[in-house]
Amino acid sequence: MVENAAARPRVVVLGGGYGGFKAAKLLDDVADVTLVDPSDAFMLNVAALRALVQPEWLDRIFLPYRRLLNHGRFLRDRAVAVDGRQVTLASGQRLEPDYLVLATGSSYPFPAKSDVPDAEQSKARTRDAHAALAGADRVLLVGAGPVGLELAGEIKSSFPGKHVILADVSPDILPGAYDQELREELRRQLTDLGVELKLGSPLRDLPSTPPATAGPVAVATEAGDKLTADIWFRCFGVTPRTDYLRGALAEALDERGYVRVDEHLRVRGQDRVFAIGDIADADLNMAGFAGAQGELVAANIRALITGEGEPAAYERWPTVILVPLGPEGGAGQLPGQDGIAGPETVSEIKGRAMLVEHSASLFDAPDPAAAS
Repeated sequence: MVENAAARPRVVVLGGGYGGFKAAKLLDDVADVTLVDPSDAFMLNVAALRALVQPEWLDRIFLPYRRLLNHGRFLRDRAVAVDGRQVTLASGQRLEPDYLVLATGSSYPFPAKSDVPDAEQSKARTRDAHAALAGADRVLLVGAGPVGLELAGEIKSSFPGKHVILADVSPDILPGAYDQELREELRRQLTDLGVELKLGSPLRDLPSTPPATAGPVAVATEAGDKLTADIWFRCFGVTPRTDYLRGALAEALDERGYVRVDEHLRVRGQDRVFAIGDIADADLNMAGFAGAQGELVAANIRALITGEGEPAAYERWPTVILVPLGPEGGAGQLPGQDGIAGPETVSEIKGRAMLVEHSASLFDAPDPAAAS
């Protein structure tokens, strides 16, 4: 192990999401780590929808990056141009580390993810959305993928009297390579909760009222159904954050904007540049997959630094998903398990605690601000 901090190889991690913060944390003892993120705190997006309906969760799901690293540093900044290992930040600062990890994640409509790079402002926005939701009698959710289903369950669990409409162009809920039995179980539970499903016909237009704000909502489907509500939420539209890549890195993007990586999660054609999480084409966009990739890349960079062991290959995960419908409901599909996971299993693994404690335990470094 490299003991002299001045001689340690330099590692820059761009993005402090589920993959990035893990990679930075796990390399902190063996490298000079710099974590770069435009936000001041990591947001546990897995619990974001719970915080919308129960704002008391907000103080638990924002973890300051200054508490993550014992030896390395956190830069509140963002990359505007990256070519090879040459990084230019919005502040004008330039970095050229020995190893670079691209982990800038994806954007997704609020409230599943925040588009405000400040924890307190993000909390305030969620509280405003909660107040608007609390005052609504009818709620429209556009998009019946995992986020739309989970948000429907959260709303009905906390506000059982509200009328929730879930609309999607697809003829069924939860698109993807999942067992039909899973869809049928989730539909059964949604029906029991009183959620109205409007599937199989696109909306003629999205509502003119801004999402997550109080206001009259009136839209029609191409099939002629009229949908009205007092508030609506957009539950579709993931976009990988890769627009800052230049040169050979930009050439590594596929037609969807994802970074092509090899079996070791290195960017195609690069020796010391890695890409993980929602921007990489290695797996589906899920927090658990991003975390596993962060751990693998950290282990591979450690092996390169110390000369101990060989880099390991990433193995794409089998089909896995857990969709909570409130703290006690939901269903899922787990590898190695016959049939689907029912409400008890989903609640135990994810629904009740939303994986908060596991991530929070990694943000245990002394607060530098407290020592100054």
